[in-house]
Amino acid sequence: MLRNDWTRDQIQHIYQQPLLDLLFEAQSVHRQHFTANTIQISTLLSIKTGKCPEDCKYCSQSAHYDSGLEAEKRIAIDRVIMEAKQAKASGSMRFCMGAAWRNPHERDMPYVLDLVKQVKALGLETCMTLGMLSGSQAQRLKQAGLDYYNHNLDTSREYYSHIISTRSFDDRLDTLEQVRQAGLKVCSGGIVGLGEKNQDRIGLLLELATLPQHPQSVPINMLVPIAGTPLADVEKLDVIEWIRTIATARIIMPESYIRLSAGRESLTHSDQAMAFMAGANSIFSGDKLLTTPNAGLNSDQILFEKLGLITESKQLKPQPLAIDAMAG
Repeated sequence: MLRNDWTRDQIQHIYQQPLLDLLFEAQSVHRQHFTANTIQISTLLSIKTGKCPEDCKYCSQSAHYDSGLEAEKRIAIDRVIMEAKQAKASGSMRFCMGAAWRNPHERDMPYVLDLVKQVKALGLETCMTLGMLSGSQAQRLKQAGLDYYNHNLDTSREYYSHIISTRSFDDRLDTLEQVRQAGLKVCSGGIVGLGEKNQDRIGLLLELATLPQHPQSVPINMLVPIAGTPLADVEKLDVIEWIRTIATARIIMPESYIRLSAGRESLTHSDQAMAFMAGANSIFSGDKLLTTPNAGLNSDQILFEKLGLITESKQLKPQPLAIDAMAG
Protein backbone atom coordinates (compact mmCIF):
# COMPACT_ATOMS: atom_id res chain seq x y z
CA MET A 1 0.00 0.00 0.00
CA LEU A 2 1.12 3.55 -0.71
CA ARG A 3 2.04 5.51 2.39
CA ASN A 4 2.30 9.23 3.01
CA ASP A 5 3.00 8.92 6.73
CA TRP A 6 6.67 7.95 6.68
CA THR A 7 8.79 9.15 9.58
CA ARG A 8 12.39 10.29 9.42
CA ASP A 9 13.48 7.34 11.59
CA GLN A 10 11.78 4.85 9.27
CA ILE A 11 13.41 6.31 6.16
CA GLN A 12 16.78 6.46 7.88
CA HIS A 13 16.48 2.78 8.84
CA ILE A 14 15.83 1.88 5.20
CA TYR A 15 18.63 4.12 3.90
CA GLN A 16 21.28 2.84 6.31
CA GLN A 17 20.68 -0.90 6.09
CA PRO A 18 23.42 -3.07 4.51
CA LEU A 19 23.69 -2.12 0.85
CA LEU A 20 22.92 -5.56 -0.57
CA ASP A 21 19.84 -5.87 1.64
CA LEU A 22 18.76 -2.39 0.51
CA LEU A 23 19.19 -3.29 -3.17
CA PHE A 24 17.33 -6.58 -2.74
CA GLU A 25 14.40 -4.86 -1.05
CA ALA A 26 14.31 -2.06 -3.63
CA GLN A 27 14.34 -4.46 -6.58
CA SER A 28 11.66 -6.62 -4.95
CA VAL A 29 9.42 -3.58 -4.47
CA HIS A 30 10.17 -2.42 -8.00
CA ARG A 31 9.03 -5.71 -9.55
CA GLN A 32 5.74 -5.55 -7.67
CA HIS A 33 4.85 -2.30 -9.42
CA PHE A 34 6.76 -2.20 -12.73
CA THR A 35 7.81 -4.57 -15.48
CA ALA A 36 11.33 -5.83 -14.82
CA ASN A 37 14.18 -4.79 -17.13
CA THR A 38 12.15 -1.98 -18.71
CA ILE A 39 13.24 1.67 -18.83
CA GLN A 40 11.21 4.77 -19.63
CA ILE A 41 13.02 7.27 -21.85
CA SER A 42 12.53 11.04 -21.73
CA THR A 43 14.23 13.88 -23.58
CA LEU A 44 14.86 17.35 -22.12
CA LEU A 45 15.27 20.53 -24.18
CA SER A 46 16.08 24.06 -23.02
CA ILE A 47 13.59 26.38 -24.69
CA LYS A 48 15.05 29.52 -23.06
CA THR A 49 18.61 29.48 -21.74
CA GLY A 50 20.48 31.64 -19.23
CA LYS A 51 20.07 34.89 -17.25
CA CYS A 52 17.85 33.23 -14.66
CA PRO A 53 17.24 35.59 -11.69
CA GLU A 54 17.44 32.74 -9.16
CA ASP A 55 20.72 32.14 -7.30
CA CYS A 56 20.77 28.31 -7.21
CA LYS A 57 24.41 27.67 -6.34
CA TYR A 58 24.74 24.66 -8.67
CA CYS A 59 23.33 26.24 -11.81
CA SER A 60 25.19 27.52 -14.86
CA GLN A 61 22.10 29.48 -15.93
CA SER A 62 21.98 31.76 -12.89
CA ALA A 63 22.59 35.43 -13.66
CA HIS A 64 24.38 35.66 -10.30
CA TYR A 65 27.45 33.70 -11.47
CA ASP A 66 29.92 33.87 -14.32
CA SER A 67 29.81 30.34 -15.70
CA GLY A 68 30.64 31.38 -19.27
CA LEU A 69 27.20 30.31 -20.49
CA GLU A 70 25.87 32.37 -23.37
CA ALA A 71 22.26 33.35 -22.77
CA GLU A 72 19.70 32.68 -25.48
CA LYS A 73 16.18 33.95 -26.08
CA ARG A 74 13.21 31.63 -26.49
CA ILE A 75 13.85 29.24 -29.34
CA ALA A 76 11.48 29.04 -32.29
CA ILE A 77 8.52 26.70 -32.05
CA ASP A 78 9.49 25.00 -35.33
CA ARG A 79 12.87 24.06 -33.86
CA VAL A 80 11.25 22.65 -30.72
CA ILE A 81 8.93 20.49 -32.82
CA MET A 82 11.86 19.23 -34.90
CA GLU A 83 13.68 18.26 -31.69
CA ALA A 84 10.55 16.54 -30.39
CA LYS A 85 10.19 14.49 -33.57
CA GLN A 86 13.82 13.39 -33.31
CA ALA A 87 13.30 12.45 -29.67
CA LYS A 88 10.29 10.31 -30.52
CA ALA A 89 12.19 8.60 -33.33
CA SER A 90 14.99 7.73 -30.89
CA GLY A 91 12.60 6.03 -28.45
CA SER A 92 11.58 8.81 -26.06
CA MET A 93 8.03 8.71 -24.76
CA ARG A 94 8.10 12.04 -22.94
CA PHE A 95 9.40 15.38 -24.17
CA CYS A 96 10.36 17.85 -21.46
CA MET A 97 10.86 21.57 -22.06
CA GLY A 98 12.66 23.85 -19.61
CA ALA A 99 13.01 27.62 -19.43
CA ALA A 100 15.39 29.62 -17.23
CA TRP A 101 12.68 31.72 -15.61
CA ARG A 102 11.76 32.46 -12.01
CA ASN A 103 8.20 32.06 -13.28
CA PRO A 104 6.60 32.42 -16.70
CA HIS A 105 5.31 35.93 -17.46
CA GLU A 106 1.88 36.25 -18.99
CA ARG A 107 3.50 37.29 -22.28
CA ASP A 108 5.19 33.87 -22.38
CA MET A 109 2.03 31.84 -21.86
CA PRO A 110 0.78 31.76 -25.49
CA TYR A 111 4.23 30.45 -26.51
CA VAL A 112 4.37 27.66 -23.93
CA LEU A 113 0.72 26.67 -24.46
CA ASP A 114 1.29 26.39 -28.21
CA LEU A 115 4.36 24.22 -27.58
CA VAL A 116 2.36 21.88 -25.37
CA LYS A 117 -0.38 21.48 -27.97
CA GLN A 118 2.00 20.85 -30.86
CA VAL A 119 4.25 18.39 -29.01
CA LYS A 120 1.22 16.57 -27.65
CA ALA A 121 -0.10 16.24 -31.21
CA LEU A 122 3.03 14.23 -32.08
CA GLY A 123 1.89 11.48 -29.71
CA LEU A 124 4.42 12.29 -26.98
CA GLU A 125 3.84 12.86 -23.29
CA THR A 126 4.59 16.48 -22.45
CA CYS A 127 6.46 17.96 -19.49
CA MET A 128 7.55 21.49 -18.68
CA THR A 129 9.74 23.13 -16.05
CA LEU A 130 9.25 26.89 -16.04
CA GLY A 131 9.76 27.87 -12.40
CA MET A 132 6.97 28.87 -10.05
CA LEU A 133 3.39 28.72 -11.30
CA SER A 134 0.17 30.43 -10.34
CA GLY A 135 -3.01 28.40 -10.13
CA SER A 136 -4.32 30.01 -13.32
CA GLN A 137 -1.14 29.14 -15.24
CA ALA A 138 -1.26 25.54 -14.04
CA GLN A 139 -4.90 25.25 -15.12
CA ARG A 140 -4.16 26.63 -18.59
CA LEU A 141 -1.23 24.24 -19.04
CA LYS A 142 -3.51 21.36 -18.11
CA GLN A 143 -6.16 22.52 -20.58
CA ALA A 144 -3.52 22.72 -23.33
CA GLY A 145 -2.69 19.05 -22.75
CA LEU A 146 0.38 19.16 -20.49
CA ASP A 147 0.96 15.83 -18.74
CA TYR A 148 3.76 16.54 -16.23
CA TYR A 149 5.17 19.60 -14.52
CA ASN A 150 8.68 19.44 -13.06
CA HIS A 151 9.59 21.45 -9.99
CA ASN A 152 12.36 19.94 -7.88
CA LEU A 153 12.74 20.45 -4.13
CA ASP A 154 16.51 20.18 -4.66
CA THR A 155 17.46 19.19 -1.10
CA SER A 156 16.16 18.98 2.45
CA ARG A 157 14.32 21.84 4.09
CA GLU A 158 17.19 22.16 6.57
CA TYR A 159 19.94 22.46 3.93
CA TYR A 160 17.93 24.45 1.42
CA SER A 161 19.14 27.90 2.52
CA HIS A 162 22.72 26.84 1.75
CA ILE A 163 21.76 26.31 -1.91
CA ILE A 164 19.29 29.06 -2.80
CA SER A 165 18.05 32.30 -1.23
CA THR A 166 15.85 33.83 -3.94
CA ARG A 167 13.02 31.30 -3.58
CA SER A 168 11.89 29.63 -0.37
CA PHE A 169 11.34 25.94 0.23
CA ASP A 170 7.66 26.68 0.84
CA ASP A 171 7.49 28.51 -2.51
CA ARG A 172 8.44 25.21 -4.14
CA LEU A 173 5.83 23.28 -2.18
CA ASP A 174 3.21 25.86 -3.15
CA THR A 175 3.95 25.37 -6.85
CA LEU A 176 3.63 21.60 -6.43
CA GLU A 177 0.24 22.17 -4.79
CA GLN A 178 -0.90 24.36 -7.69
CA VAL A 179 0.21 21.63 -10.11
CA ARG A 180 -1.69 18.91 -8.22
CA GLN A 181 -4.81 21.06 -7.91
CA ALA A 182 -4.79 21.56 -11.69
CA GLY A 183 -4.75 17.79 -12.22
CA LEU A 184 -1.24 17.70 -13.66
CA LYS A 185 1.20 14.91 -12.82
CA VAL A 186 4.08 15.99 -10.60
CA CYS A 187 7.73 15.49 -11.44
CA SER A 188 9.80 16.43 -8.40
CA GLY A 189 13.06 15.20 -6.94
CA GLY A 190 16.40 16.66 -6.00
CA ILE A 191 20.15 16.75 -6.32
CA VAL A 192 22.70 14.80 -4.31
CA GLY A 193 26.32 15.84 -3.93
CA LEU A 194 25.63 19.49 -3.02
CA GLY A 195 27.79 19.18 0.07
CA GLU A 196 24.85 17.91 2.10
CA LYS A 197 24.92 15.18 4.76
CA ASN A 198 23.11 11.85 4.84
CA GLN A 199 20.43 13.46 6.99
CA ASP A 200 19.71 15.93 4.21
CA ARG A 201 19.23 13.20 1.64
CA ILE A 202 16.90 11.47 4.07
CA GLY A 203 15.14 14.80 4.67
CA LEU A 204 14.61 15.33 0.94
CA LEU A 205 13.09 11.86 0.59
CA LEU A 206 10.89 12.48 3.62
CA GLU A 207 9.48 15.66 2.05
CA LEU A 208 8.72 13.89 -1.24
CA ALA A 209 7.20 10.77 0.31
CA THR A 210 4.92 12.69 2.67
CA LEU A 211 3.41 14.98 0.05
CA PRO A 212 -0.39 14.53 -0.30
CA GLN A 213 0.37 12.37 -3.33
CA HIS A 214 3.74 10.91 -4.27
CA PRO A 215 5.27 12.59 -7.33
CA GLN A 216 4.60 10.40 -10.34
CA SER A 217 8.19 11.02 -11.44
CA VAL A 218 11.16 11.48 -9.09
CA PRO A 219 14.46 12.58 -10.69
CA ILE A 220 17.52 11.90 -8.54
CA ASN A 221 20.28 14.12 -9.93
CA MET A 222 23.98 13.90 -9.13
CA LEU A 223 25.66 17.29 -9.01
CA VAL A 224 27.63 18.24 -12.11
CA PRO A 225 30.14 20.83 -10.79
CA ILE A 226 30.26 23.86 -13.08
CA ALA A 227 33.13 26.36 -13.15
CA GLY A 228 32.06 29.79 -11.98
CA THR A 229 29.34 28.54 -9.64
CA PRO A 230 29.77 28.37 -5.83
CA LEU A 231 29.68 24.55 -5.92
CA ALA A 232 32.36 24.20 -8.59
CA ASP A 233 34.85 22.68 -6.14
CA VAL A 234 32.52 20.73 -3.85
CA GLU A 235 33.83 17.31 -2.83
CA LYS A 236 32.42 14.59 -5.08
CA LEU A 237 29.83 12.38 -3.42
CA ASP A 238 30.48 8.64 -3.21
CA VAL A 239 28.33 6.91 -5.85
CA ILE A 240 27.12 4.47 -3.21
CA GLU A 241 25.30 7.31 -1.42
CA TRP A 242 23.55 8.19 -4.68
CA ILE A 243 22.56 4.52 -5.06
CA ARG A 244 21.23 4.46 -1.50
CA THR A 245 19.11 7.53 -2.25
CA ILE A 246 17.65 5.88 -5.36
CA ALA A 247 16.91 2.60 -3.59
CA THR A 248 15.26 4.31 -0.64
CA ALA A 249 13.14 6.42 -2.99
CA ARG A 250 11.98 3.25 -4.74
CA ILE A 251 10.94 1.59 -1.47
CA ILE A 252 9.03 4.52 -0.01
CA MET A 253 7.49 5.70 -3.32
CA PRO A 254 6.86 2.35 -5.01
CA GLU A 255 4.64 3.55 -7.88
CA SER A 256 6.78 6.53 -8.89
CA TYR A 257 9.16 6.50 -11.81
CA ILE A 258 12.64 7.03 -10.37
CA ARG A 259 14.76 8.83 -12.96
CA LEU A 260 18.51 9.03 -13.43
CA SER A 261 19.10 12.61 -14.51
CA ALA A 262 22.08 14.96 -14.33
CA GLY A 263 25.41 13.37 -13.49
CA ARG A 264 24.78 10.11 -15.30
CA GLU A 265 27.36 10.86 -18.00
CA SER A 266 30.18 10.54 -15.46
CA LEU A 267 29.10 7.09 -14.27
CA THR A 268 30.38 3.75 -15.47
CA HIS A 269 28.05 1.16 -16.92
CA SER A 270 28.51 -0.79 -13.70
CA ASP A 271 27.40 2.23 -11.63
CA GLN A 272 24.31 2.62 -13.78
CA ALA A 273 23.55 -1.10 -13.58
CA MET A 274 23.56 -0.78 -9.78
CA ALA A 275 21.19 2.19 -10.05
CA PHE A 276 18.76 0.13 -12.12
CA MET A 277 19.07 -2.67 -9.56
CA ALA A 278 18.17 -0.06 -6.94
CA GLY A 279 14.88 0.57 -8.73
CA ALA A 280 15.62 3.40 -11.16
CA ASN A 281 13.48 2.89 -14.24
CA SER A 282 13.66 6.14 -16.17
CA ILE A 283 16.44 8.17 -17.80
CA PHE A 284 16.95 11.30 -19.81
CA SER A 285 18.46 10.41 -23.16
CA GLY A 286 20.39 12.67 -25.49
CA ASP A 287 23.68 14.54 -25.46
CA LYS A 288 22.58 17.42 -23.21
CA LEU A 289 20.32 18.13 -20.21
CA LEU A 290 19.43 21.81 -20.58
CA THR A 291 23.07 23.02 -20.47
CA THR A 292 24.97 20.11 -18.90
CA PRO A 293 26.38 17.10 -20.77
CA ASN A 294 24.52 13.79 -20.74
CA ALA A 295 25.21 10.24 -21.81
CA GLY A 296 24.43 10.09 -25.51
CA LEU A 297 21.98 7.83 -27.32
CA ASN A 298 24.67 5.50 -28.66
CA SER A 299 26.12 4.99 -25.20
CA ASP A 300 22.67 4.19 -23.84
CA GLN A 301 22.02 1.64 -26.58
CA ILE A 302 25.26 -0.13 -25.73
CA LEU A 303 24.38 -0.04 -22.03
CA PHE A 304 20.90 -1.46 -22.61
CA GLU A 305 22.27 -4.26 -24.77
CA LYS A 306 24.82 -5.17 -22.09
CA LEU A 307 22.19 -5.28 -19.37
CA GLY A 308 19.35 -6.80 -21.38
CA LEU A 309 17.10 -3.78 -20.87
CA ILE A 310 14.32 -2.65 -23.18
CA THR A 311 12.59 0.70 -23.43
CA GLU A 312 8.92 1.19 -22.60
CA SER A 313 8.29 2.45 -26.12
CA LYS A 314 9.32 -0.95 -27.50
CA GLN A 315 7.49 -2.89 -24.83
CA LEU A 316 4.27 -0.98 -25.50
CA LYS A 317 4.29 -1.44 -29.27
CA PRO A 318 1.16 -3.30 -30.41
CA GLN A 319 1.76 -6.98 -30.97
CA PRO A 320 0.45 -8.78 -34.09
CA LEU A 321 -2.86 -10.49 -33.44
CA ALA A 322 -2.57 -14.25 -33.08
CA ILE A 323 -4.38 -16.21 -35.74
CA ASP A 324 -7.22 -18.19 -34.19
CA ALA A 325 -6.59 -21.82 -35.02
CA MET A 326 -10.34 -22.44 -35.01
CA ALA A 327 -11.06 -19.63 -37.47
CA GLY A 328 -12.70 -20.36 -40.86
